[in-house]
Amino acid sequence: MFSRILTRKSTAVFSEKIERLKTSLAGADAVVIGAGAGLSASAGLTYSGERFEKNFGDFIEKYGIRDMYSGGFYPFQTLEEYWAWWSRQILVNRYERAPKPVYDDLLELVRNQDYFVLTTNVDHQFQLAGFDKKRLFYTQGDYGLWQCSQPCHQETYDNEDVVRRMAAEQRDMKIPTELIPRCPKCGRPQTPNLRCDNTFVEDAGWHQAASRYEDFLRRHRSGRVVYLELGVGANTPVIIKFPFWKYTHENPDAIYACINLGEAAAPREIAERSICMDADIGSVLGSLVSHRQDNPA
Repeated sequence: MFSRILTRKSTAVFSEKIERLKTSLAGADAVVIGAGAGLSASAGLTYSGERFEKNFGDFIEKYGIRDMYSGGFYPFQTLEEYWAWWSRQILVNRYERAPKPVYDDLLELVRNQDYFVLTTNVDHQFQLAGFDKKRLFYTQGDYGLWQCSQPCHQETYDNEDVVRRMAAEQRDMKIPTELIPRCPKCGRPQTPNLRCDNTFVEDAGWHQAASRYEDFLRRHRSGRVVYLELGVGANTPVIIKFPFWKYTHENPDAIYACINLGEAAAPREIAERSICMDADIGSVLGSLVSHRQDNPA
C-alpha cells in the first residue's frame, strides 16, 4: 500500500514542529495514542545500565545477564530463583512509577480531549499516571497479572501483594517455596501474562478493552484525528505503526505524528500530513506542556 521510501521531514526546525504538533492537538476531535517501549525508556524505565545493575547486581555477578529483557528468558533451574528474578522485574517496572514525568506530561496534553491509548508496553505506567482505565488497551499483556502456564482456562490474576512479598522475603536469589504461584484450577505453575507465544491469555478484561478501542476507531473514522505514535520501534509494526499510517491515509483530515529518537519517519503518501520528530519523547512533551502553560487558551 505504501512506498518503500520513508520521508523523515528533517527540513523543518524543531520549534516549527513543536508549534505544528501543538496546534494539531489543540484542534483535534480525537487523539489516538500509540505507545511503544521508547516511551517508557524516555520516562526512565530503562532495562540496562545503572538501573539494571542497581536492582540485579547479584544475578549479573552469578549469571552474566546483560539486561532485564534477556534476563526474562534465562533458563533458571528452580521456580524459587525464577520468581526471585521476576518479582523484582515486576516490582520495579509495574508497581513503581517512572522516575521522569513523561507520562504525566502526556496526560496533561490530552486530559481534556477525546483520547484513547493503544500500547504494547506491559508496565501500566499510563494507569499509574492517572489515565482513564477505560481508555487504555494493553494489547501485549500486563506485568501485574498472572495466568496458568498451560493455560487451562482464560482468566488472569492480580499479583501485587504476592510480588511484594516475593521481593521482600527472597534470600540468596530465591523466594520461599510456599510463595510460588500456582493455577487455582489445575495446580500448574503460573506465569506472567505477557504475549511471548501462543499460550498468552486474552481474558475478559483484554477483550473489553479491545472492543472499546475498536469502537473508538469506528467513531473517529473521519474528522480531525491525530494519530500520535510514541516510541514505537520496528519489532511489531503491525500493531500500531502500520495501522496508524493506514488510518491517516484513509482520512484526509487526519494527522500522523511520530516522536521517536532515531526512528521517526512516515511514508511519502502521508508525508504532508505527518509530523516526524527524531527527538527524545520526554523533551518534546515537556516543551509542549511548557508552551501550553506559557500560552494558555
